Parts: sequence; structure tokens; C-alpha cells
Amino acid sequence: MPVNILIADDDAPIRRLLRRVIEEHAGWQVCGEAENGREVLTKIGESSPDLLVMDLAMPQMNGLQAAREICKVAPDLPMLLLTVQQVSKELVQEARSAGFHGAVSKSTGSEVVRGIETLLRKEDFFAPSPPEVSAYGP
Repeated sequence: MPVNILIADDDAPIRRLLRRVIEEHAGWQVCGEAENGREVLTKIGESSPDLLVMDLAMPQMNGLQAAREICKVAPDLPMLLLTVQQVSKELVQEARSAGFHGAVSKSTGSEVVRGIETLLRKEDFFAPSPPEVSAYGP
């Protein structure tokens, strides 16, 4: 039985790339796509995903706002946050409080795959940020 993954991102090329990355993985399939935070709430009811991959910056309702609403109707749904930002301590804290179980940068598909694999094992995955560099060296 395949793992059904819902994608939510306002950028169509990013959704296509995510679909390709997800569907290249044996046993995973995309069960739907949403382009804004409000639409993702509807799609969850229609497609009953096993996991949600959702962008932070979307129109109508951003990823954090949508996640809070999703937790009310599907509290056990693992959610992976995608962002163009650095996954900072502050962002991790906000994501966790909104109900996300992981956060990754959009920069690499392999990081998204690792995040999905980790969430499917019922573990959290907040991609490590690059180490801070001191003016005095590492």
C-alpha cells in the first residue's frame, strides 16, 4: 500500500519538482496538490494523506497558519515545512508550535526525502542549519 503525500506550495514548478522527487521513491505517491493554505485544508479532507509537505510562504493562509488549522481536523498528520529561509532556531520553534514535525530548506531534494523518511518513522526532522562562524575562527 503506497504512502499518500499531499503537496502544498504556491509555486507550480516547485510542486512539479516535489512530485517528481516524491514519486521517484518506491512506495510513495502524490495524492493531491494545493497552491494556498485554504486549499490545503480542503484537499486534506478529500485525499486523506499520510503526510503533508507544505510551504511556509503561501497566499491566503501561510504554512504556519494552515498547520494550526490542520491540527484541529487531523492532529496525527505528519507535516513537513518547506522554506527558502534558513531553518533557524526561531523557525523551528514556530514550526513546532504550529504542529510541524519537521522543517527543511527547499534547496535540495535529498533533504526533503530525508525529512519525509524521518517523519514516516514517527520521528522529528528539523534540518540542521549551517554552523555559525565566529570572527575568531571555528
